[in-house]
Order: sequence, then C-alpha cells, then structure tokens
Amino acid sequence: MAGRMDAPPTKVVRLVQLGQWDAAMRVESIWQCVSCQTCSARCPKLVDCAGVMDALRQLAFERGAASPAGRAVMVFQRAFLENIRRYGRLNEIDLIARFKGEVFLKSRSLAFLFRDAGLAGQLHKRRKLHLTGEKVRDRAVVERIFERAGAGGAA
Repeated sequence: MAGRMDAPPTKVVRLVQLGQWDAAMRVESIWQCVSCQTCSARCPKLVDCAGVMDALRQLAFERGAASPAGRAVMVFQRAFLENIRRYGRLNEIDLIARFKGEVFLKSRSLAFLFRDAGLAGQLHKRRKLHLTGEKVRDRAVVERIFERAGAGGAA
C-alpha cells in the first residue's frame, strides 16, 4: 500500500467476510493499493487480498460509490489504457493531457490542473518526460492484446 492506510488489507477482507460490502467500498485503502501482491503473498490463509481490493475498487466504481480519490484513480487507469491502445507504448504528454483534462472538467480545480506543472522541466531534463511520443510499428499486435484481454470496445 502506498501512503498511510485507513484500514489494512486484513480489515478490508474481514469486512467482506462479514458481508459489509458498503463499508468495505468506503475504505480509502482500496484506492491506495498499488496491487503489489505483497499482502496476498504473505497471507497465512492464502487469501488473495490484492484481488479483493481490486474487486472492491471495480464494484465501488460501478455502483458510483468511489471516493473523489477513487474516481481519479479510475480516470487515470482508463486514460492509461487508452493511451497504450492508441500508441502501443506510453505517450506521457497525451496521458497527462487526457487525465488532467478529464479530472479538471469534473472538478474545475485549477490547483489540480497545474499542481505538477513545475516538475515538467526536471522530468524532461532527466529524460523521464518525452515531449514527443512514438507509435509502435505493428499496432495490430497491440490491438490483439486488447482483444484477448476483453477490452475490444475500449478507446
């Protein structure tokens, strides 16, 4: 988990075991989970804790119960996958524009829109931010990956 958790994975799994789905979907920890699988690998009862967190995120999003941070996570994930599908590899500028733009349209928060702008120069200097993106040559391969993953209608 990244950052400070309001509930560890064990507590989230326990809420699910008790049938307290609404409470589990309101736990902010499900949105902080980075799916590193550490909790699943270390679970003495072999529970797929990371899978439970992922399922709760999806359920919360589908039911409209995602927190503002959770909605931003889902917007980012969708923008990331659309970016990969479009270019076959990451195009950072396009990803930033689409993610920040969509969140801004919903929140109207100028602070969010420009919060990270000061980092662009440093990232570019360190070759971590590319101003021009490239497409892979054989985009049909990328499309087949998305088709096999069941994301045929996305993007």
